[in-house]
Amino acid sequence: MAGNHLHDLAALIETLEAKGRLARVRSEVDPRHELAGVAAKQEGGPRAVLFEKVKGKRWPVLAGLYWNRSLIADLLGKEERGLPQFVANCIARWQRDPVDPAVIKTGPVLEVTEPDVDLGKIPVPVHALEDDGPSFDAAVVIAKDPESGIRNASIQRFQAVNRNTLHVNVGAKPHLEVSLEKAKRMGRSLWITLNCGVGPGLHFAAWAPAEAAPTGRDELGIASEFHGAALELVPGTESDVEMVAHAMWALECELIPGELAPAGPLAEVPGFYGKVEPRPVAHVRRIHRRHAPVFQTILSGAEVWNSVGLLGEANVLALLQRQVPGARDVHFSHGSAGFFHAIVQIAQQRAGWSKRAILAAFAAFPPLKMVTVVDDDIDIRNAQDVEWAMATRLDPASGIVTIDNAFGHGLNPSFPNAVGPKLGFDATRPFPKRAEYGRVAFRAVALEAYEIAQAEPKPAGSAAADRAAPQLTETGTAPAAAASSDYDTDRVWQRELADWKEGRGAPDGGVFAPARPAAAGDWDENRWWKRELAEMKRERENGVAPAAKKAAPVKAAPPPPPAPRPAESATRHSGSKDWDENRWWKRELEEMKREREGRKGPAGASPPPARAPALTRPPPARSADTAPEARRIDVRADRASADEDDGGFFHGGAI
Repeated sequence: MAGNHLHDLAALIETLEAKGRLARVRSEVDPRHELAGVAAKQEGGPRAVLFEKVKGKRWPVLAGLYWNRSLIADLLGKEERGLPQFVANCIARWQRDPVDPAVIKTGPVLEVTEPDVDLGKIPVPVHALEDDGPSFDAAVVIAKDPESGIRNASIQRFQAVNRNTLHVNVGAKPHLEVSLEKAKRMGRSLWITLNCGVGPGLHFAAWAPAEAAPTGRDELGIASEFHGAALELVPGTESDVEMVAHAMWALECELIPGELAPAGPLAEVPGFYGKVEPRPVAHVRRIHRRHAPVFQTILSGAEVWNSVGLLGEANVLALLQRQVPGARDVHFSHGSAGFFHAIVQIAQQRAGWSKRAILAAFAAFPPLKMVTVVDDDIDIRNAQDVEWAMATRLDPASGIVTIDNAFGHGLNPSFPNAVGPKLGFDATRPFPKRAEYGRVAFRAVALEAYEIAQAEPKPAGSAAADRAAPQLTETGTAPAAAASSDYDTDRVWQRELADWKEGRGAPDGGVFAPARPAAAGDWDENRWWKRELAEMKRERENGVAPAAKKAAPVKAAPPPPPAPRPAESATRHSGSKDWDENRWWKRELEEMKREREGRKGPAGASPPPARAPALTRPPPARSADTAPEARRIDVRADRASADEDDGGFFHGGAI
């Protein structure tokens, strides 16, 4: 029995399609740099990407199966935040009661055995711009210990250098390198199988840290826990090393101890290129595949952080829960290249246990360089929350733990030869808890229980949208935005001005026809109101309307000058911090209204100097069926001084 859909990449692709989790790139892409470039643009998105047409190749390529935690959770049928605990539980079951793989006679991977070995037929992409060549980065290696015969699973980088040769990027003392050294001592070759296009269960088995799956245990049993049934293998045709029955490709390879060749540079997980160093050589002896295989590739970024990091989180959480009562959750931050920094959440029960959690995390996952421990009121997946804890609860004198010359990860350049410094931060509250470290809290509510109205965006091209679009000033910049509401000061001044014009009377006893603005890119509404006001003031001073001026009337004796207004009303305080142009127009309009109603304006100052006549642009046209009338809002104008604080009303404050 094969188990659930996790055992077969073909079944996974069907599941992704059904769940809306698959994007198909139907344009042809070049496997050299272009395919990875398109994938990188979608990295971290909610969908995996299937490249259907790969230039010069026959079969498609899948990328992005692990670059989104919610995508992984969807495939596993679990809550995203519960993934570390779920993985930890699966590994714990395997440790207690392992289910060994089942070796069957044949499987889908043996549908086709290539008559000759040619790696060039496989759509292996070249990822980063400085990568030395194409590489297998998602294939699971199955090897057997030369002494015990116990199987081991791992993932290494295999760089294809010609039709039948691979250079193996083996890290510092993993199980594969240990087996190679044993084979050298025994004077024999080390045979492996390279299984391409497999499901998450087998990847999780290969990524399980040595602290969870030590030497002497068949790691392939971990895959059985995720599949819900024993992992199925088929016998090798060139050696006694088995192949994954439901893989897309299986390569049978021979490694000759002591045979080395330079490999690299290749893009690595931390965001650097790996060094060019002598690497073991793998000779491909046989290639098997399905009738219609799909090649799987993994970008050296979020996919590794979400997969290797997830297995690391699970192992740290499992050890913490055994050694530190109150341990709640673990998260490996993506900013640390996925597995160099762990944030641990605990509910403190005793003083000093936060430091114990730091040491336990380092022991559970040696690649870690930093561990930060926080209280259970901190969201460990929220970088802002974690930083808040460090800024307010970390005591630098007693809360920082340093460990020198510790074993780490060779891909971290701050750990030359895999040895370097480690740093722990105790960002928890003092225990027992003190009141001054308590956080502000609000009542928990469910927004679904409330009726909340939101403004809908206006369709482009509508009158409302056109009015909402910012107009450019003379300098080419947009005017300052109005206060956040449906109130618009310019519209209020416009209506006040229109009311005044309707009541002032035209030369023939009628009313002036409402003006309309001309269409122009440099038009500014405030400028228009300013010109209208200047024209009104000239009419008031001359005692005639513009239409009468055009008729060239007989020149009459000039009327006595009007009483001067206070200088403050006429002075534009452009240098004053609390000055607002709309406020100035407002005052001008109110004085004109008082004159129209027979009230005498303030005395004691001369009006602002009259400007030379200028062509004015009429106000914006309004359509009754597309633009509702502005709401009339009465604005208080009983301030004693223009310098009196206006509460920020004309500076973007709330109404």
